[in-house]
Amino acid sequence: MNGKKRLAGDIVRQANTSEVKGLRSEARELKECVAELILENRLLKKSMIGDGGDDE
Repeated sequence: MNGKKRLAGDIVRQANTSEVKGLRSEARELKECVAELILENRLLKKSMIGDGGDDE
């Protein structure tokens, strides 16, 4: 039982402040990329429909 407790303690650890800041910054950048791709995708779909594409 003692070994299992030690293993569990090795897996769970606290993230330090710089790691948290870095991850938040990365998450923000990724969200911005996703938003840009969604907008671009919508514009492309509209242009396909407007040009008589196969969509609907």
